[in-house]
Amino acid sequence: MLAPYDAPNATAHLSLVRFNFSLKQACLLLISAFISLFSSMSLAVTEWVDFELVKGHITLPVTVEGFEGRAILDTGAQGNSINQVFINKHELELDKADKIIVRGVYGEEKRQRYSNIQVNLLGADIEMDKLASLRLGSDKNALLLGGAFLRNFIFQFDYPNSRMRLFMRDEIDLAKLENIEMRMDKGRRQPIVKVNLNDQKEAWLIMDTGSNGGIFLKRSTAEDQGWLEEFELDKVSSSGVLGSGHKDAFTLPEIQFGPFTVEDVKMSVPEKGQKVNIFSSGRGSLVGFKGKNIKGLLGYDILKHFVITVDYKGGNMHVGLPE
Repeated sequence: MLAPYDAPNATAHLSLVRFNFSLKQACLLLISAFISLFSSMSLAVTEWVDFELVKGHITLPVTVEGFEGRAILDTGAQGNSINQVFINKHELELDKADKIIVRGVYGEEKRQRYSNIQVNLLGADIEMDKLASLRLGSDKNALLLGGAFLRNFIFQFDYPNSRMRLFMRDEIDLAKLENIEMRMDKGRRQPIVKVNLNDQKEAWLIMDTGSNGGIFLKRSTAEDQGWLEEFELDKVSSSGVLGSGHKDAFTLPEIQFGPFTVEDVKMSVPEKGQKVNIFSSGRGSLVGFKGKNIKGLLGYDILKHFVITVDYKGGNMHVGLPE
């Protein structure tokens, strides 16, 4: 059950627009595609841009090396990646950069990174470097865009209406408008939020737009609360960018997410004995995170109800309902 709450709005005006981002030219070109949406450089917020929800993932149309595909926006990923399946389908010959260790939910591997990749996103022709090769599902998924892209603006995702817009950080103080406790890890670039689980347990979870489930929780947390005995469990399989595994799923009566109560929440925990690295592409394990003990991931099945406004760099968030 959800209660209404006003979403933040920006009414300030820009007399002079300056960009002090230490970005490469490619990123500046990408940003310019959004900036073109500002009317006469006088508004502090862009117009709405439609996105497509594909299996719970926010996606935008993109062209990579002349081939059309989708770009996934993932708040839980630090960097940007390219889909190996997309590379194989279109027989792309890309310039190799270095190799990095990528940690997925069910394992880790050394993966190739590619540079000098020609991309068109939101009408801007850009060149992207050091995109890690990952398996990102369908061959229509071309890119994954993480913190390197998201930290430049305040993003507002209207899940019910499948649209997004940007706020200039200098023109809106999200710290004063936030209505949910959020933190940001300065090194890994991952947003974490505090929720209340079933009015019993407060937990810090990574807000992950790249997760298409509800809440993926540490098994020990669910065991400590007695939920694995209290609620009926279903055995489900799961796959990640590196391998697959098994989970125990159940339904929790409710969680408190900011000022809202969400009922009948889909929960899952790793199957007993299942080893997991809960994060992908540089994400760490479920341990202390900037002084907080992270209990899991919060994904699409919660976010789908709301308008989420996130300052990825500043570590502030507002949760609201669409107009």
